[in-house]
Amino acid sequence: MRMVLASAALAGLIWAGGAATPSGRAEAASFNCARAGTPSERAICGSRALEDKDVEMATIFGLIRPVFAMGGRGAFMDQQNAWLVQRNRCGADRACLTRRYDERIASLRQTYRTSVLAQTDLYR
Repeated sequence: MRMVLASAALAGLIWAGGAATPSGRAEAASFNCARAGTPSERAICGSRALEDKDVEMATIFGLIRPVFAMGGRGAFMDQQNAWLVQRNRCGADRACLTRRYDERIASLRQTYRTSVLAQTDLYR
């Protein structure tokens, strides 16, 4: 049942391109900008477009993560951590950050299609 609910919620978010959090309220970024410690975090907090991409990525990630069993969830978290390393290598380069977010969002959408929709009777 959780998979069906997550599928329905994420389907609307992904295809509408929304960047709201599951609680429905808008956020500036998925992390506290007052505590932004890296050049990439400060650049994200200084750009509305990057803040929106950060929230979109974090929202999709948060909706997909509970669907994986424990073994798969570990690999999924490892992928996210590797992506964060890549993102942080961009430093304050907004064009680089935009590319990293676009790539990660596309990857998460593909994971959603193959790991969630493909396993949900509602979408077969």
